[in-house]
Amino acid sequence: MKPRVKICCISSIDEADVAIRAGASALGLVGKMPSGPGVISDEEIYEIAQTVPPPIATFLLTSETDSLDIIEHHKLVQTNTIQIVDKLHFGTYQEIYETIPSVKIVQVIHVLDESSVDDACEIAKMVDAILLDSGNPNLDVKELGGTGRIHNWELSKRIVETCGKPVFLAGGINAGNIRDAFEKVQPFGFDLCSSVRTNGRLDERKLDEFFQAIDKI
Repeated sequence: MKPRVKICCISSIDEADVAIRAGASALGLVGKMPSGPGVISDEEIYEIAQTVPPPIATFLLTSETDSLDIIEHHKLVQTNTIQIVDKLHFGTYQEIYETIPSVKIVQVIHVLDESSVDDACEIAKMVDAILLDSGNPNLDVKELGGTGRIHNWELSKRIVETCGKPVFLAGGINAGNIRDAFEKVQPFGFDLCSSVRTNGRLDERKLDEFFQAIDKI
C-alpha cells in the first residue's frame, strides 16, 4: 500500500484545494506555536476545515499540554483529528476521547535519542497514531515542528516496527529522499511542509514532483 501523505501548514481554502487535488490524504492546520512556520488563527482553521470533504483528514496542530485546554482548542476549530505537538503534561488522552468521541488523536514524538523509542511505544497504546518529527521541546523556545531537519531514521524505523500503531514520518522529507525514507523506515505516511513551498506558499510544481516520486515507490 502506498504511504499516505499529509501536507502541513495549510494557510487558506485555496491551499487546501491545491493539496487535495495533488493527492494529499490529510491537511495540517497550525494553531498558535512558540516557534515555527504556518501558524494561522483558530477562525481560519475552522473555515478551512469546514470546506474539506471526507475522507480527507483535517489535523489541528495544538501546542496545548493540558487535556482540558486541548478540548477547548478543538471546540473552536472542529477538525476531525488533533495533532498534539508537545507532551501531554496535565490530564489524559482518555479525557479527550470521552469528551470528543469522534476525534482521532495523533501524538508527535520529537526523535532525539534512544528514549524517544520508549516514549513512542508507551504513548502509542493511548492514541490513534504517532508522528515522528525533528523538533526539540527541551529548548528555551520550544521547537515543535517545521524545522525541515532530518532526524535519525534508524530510531524511526524501530518505532515503526515496535509501536503497533500507524506512524507518520516528518522532518526534511522531499521528492529527492522520499524513496530512501520509505525503504529505511516503512512508515504509514509522510508529513511535509517546507519542501513543497516557495517563499512560504504552496508550490504546485513541487507538489507534483513529490507525488510523482511517491508513485514510483
